[in-house]
Amino acid sequence: MAYTFKQTFLPASKYSIKAPYIMVPQYITVHNSANDAPATNEISYMINNNNQVSYHVAIDDKEVIQAIPFNRSAWHCGDGGGSADPNAHKKGNRISIGVEICYSKSGGVRYGVAEENAVQYIAKLLKQYGWDIGRVKKHQDWNGKYCPHRILAEDRWKSFLKRIENAMNDNNDFMEKDDDTMKFTNETTKAAVRDFLKQAVDKKLIDKSHLDKFDAGTLTGGDFEGLKIIIAQRNK
Repeated sequence: MAYTFKQTFLPASKYSIKAPYIMVPQYITVHNSANDAPATNEISYMINNNNQVSYHVAIDDKEVIQAIPFNRSAWHCGDGGGSADPNAHKKGNRISIGVEICYSKSGGVRYGVAEENAVQYIAKLLKQYGWDIGRVKKHQDWNGKYCPHRILAEDRWKSFLKRIENAMNDNNDFMEKDDDTMKFTNETTKAAVRDFLKQAVDKKLIDKSHLDKFDAGTLTGGDFEGLKIIIAQRNK
């Protein structure tokens, strides 16, 4: 697992502001944070202010932090209080789990790793609830806002969903990640990954320091997933 999961819950005394309704979740809504703050800062700021802005989970390159229980609503879809009725017009806030992906303003490898952590976590949630990929929505689907902005700007929403589907079906035979460094089960796979990174370095898509980390055995699974995203973006 490339991330650490923890819970830093909103005090119940703030439910009236941040999480006013009992909720039976039916969807997961994906957001980009549009800044470069880590998850712990995002959660701390959200909990400590008194604005009607909130979300259930923030994800960065190291952590997945849950702040609001999934049986409470949050103000993250921009479609008001509305109704919990799935056929009603205003509903995103009332029936979906809000997931913020951090570091989206500047992007880069750090954001790429955060996004991959989100892919893995959302896949885990879908399996937990017995849902399919149709339960994953973008903020834009609820109120038209251009969010998740980085994924949309890079025209990767369909591929983002596909990665979640792949993660749901992944049996994790590709590599072991107990300490988060890449440990390959066979030399053929290891050589193929090194060749992939070497070609990206030769094309100047990534810095050679990443290949050096791989050779030293210190490149993590999360690092590699982030690099794959960056390589794909820069190789268009």
